[in-house]
Amino acid sequence: MNEQVTQYINEAPEEHKQIMHELRQLLHEAVSQVEESFKWSRPIFSTHTSFAYLLANKNHVNLGFNDASKLNDPKGLLEGTGKDMRHIKIKKVADIDRELMVEWFKAAAK
Repeated sequence: MNEQVTQYINEAPEEHKQIMHELRQLLHEAVSQVEESFKWSRPIFSTHTSFAYLLANKNHVNLGFNDASKLNDPKGLLEGTGKDMRHIKIKKVADIDRELMVEWFKAAAK
């Protein structure tokens, strides 16, 4: 676990902190040998390349993916207009679909 990532999460508002702790734990459970770094003022998750990030906003946490074309999104949860990057806004821990997140983490990390 990266110390700067831990600090970023611990300094977030309580509801954001809980969301980011949960997502971080899921990432480590889903993706073996995931590496954490702190770049561009946010936690970045990588295997052979960066594939996801967390970003605390005023009313939600963004869970972003660098290459959304790898993700199956039948519910249309991913937002964004860029060529490759997409994110999902998570407002509370209960909004986290654990099964879907694990699927996305595994696909994104390939």
